[in-house]
Amino acid sequence: MRLLILGGSQFLGRAIAVQACAAGHDVTCAARGLSGPIASGARFVQVDRDVSDGLEPLACEAFDAVVDVSRHPGQVRRAVAALKRPSVHWTFVSTVSVYSDNRTPGQRADTAPLRPPTAPEIEHGSDETYGAAKVACEQAVGENAFICRAGLLVGPEDPTGRFAYWPARLARGGEVLAPGAPDDAVQFIDVRDLARWIVHAAQTGLTGVYDGIGPIRTRGELLTECSAALGASCTFTWVDRAFLEAHDVRRWAGPRSLPLWLPLPDYAGFATRDTTPARDAGLRSRAISETARDTLGWLRASNGPVVGLTIEEERDVLAAWHARSPR
Repeated sequence: MRLLILGGSQFLGRAIAVQACAAGHDVTCAARGLSGPIASGARFVQVDRDVSDGLEPLACEAFDAVVDVSRHPGQVRRAVAALKRPSVHWTFVSTVSVYSDNRTPGQRADTAPLRPPTAPEIEHGSDETYGAAKVACEQAVGENAFICRAGLLVGPEDPTGRFAYWPARLARGGEVLAPGAPDDAVQFIDVRDLARWIVHAAQTGLTGVYDGIGPIRTRGELLTECSAALGASCTFTWVDRAFLEAHDVRRWAGPRSLPLWLPLPDYAGFATRDTTPARDAGLRSRAISETARDTLGWLRASNGPVVGLTIEEERDVLAAWHARSPR
């Protein structure tokens, strides 16, 4: 299979290239070449997707399948016009951020309501318009394509440092500040598993709209399995939303956050999506323990990014919690 990845130099795009090359496919990565190295075995073609003729270096080439990971509607519209043909399998990697309802548990990709798309004149998405811009991208791709709405991606080479916080923290052992309750739902997927499924979709001609996320797990399960996999001795102190917010512990990602934590019931649907259709179509998820070990190994080997509470910030919040509550 001759596979073109529009991107391919960072995290998911790079993981797709790695998987495709390992499977023996002829892989081309078309990008600016600024985000990172191309996977070994892949060919690099430099393009600029922000200009009208930016894909011209690919004009005389033929591909069996194309994977696009862009978040910018203008880039996607130009790629579709230049490269999408009936004989070419098209994958667009979207996001679960396209959904407008994050409160209702158990939603499915084929029925969940979407955000309104960004206006037609909007070329670039931003952090504020991310979900709406991806909706516009999906509309530009149109039918007869594989639309993969990715959930939280985790694993080695993650540039966000979100999931990495937990293996890094758990490996230190001791008392661990845990947000919410042990039975709160979490949902994510190892980037390598999603990449393998995307390559499988191209090989088999899979089309339709799917949520690319792993099974629903509990936060207690996540932390317990990760700490056991890392051989760490941890105790978990579960702290409720009101206390965390009162002490400026932030949600999801970034400085002073507890990554992967979203307050309930506001986000009760975000981590409980029904991904049965994706699993029926071949998506498989590896054990949490493997992701945790591999992520920690990558962090230690590459000094990869970790975001979240610092050691001092976690210690101060725990001290305040114990001063307020009986042990």
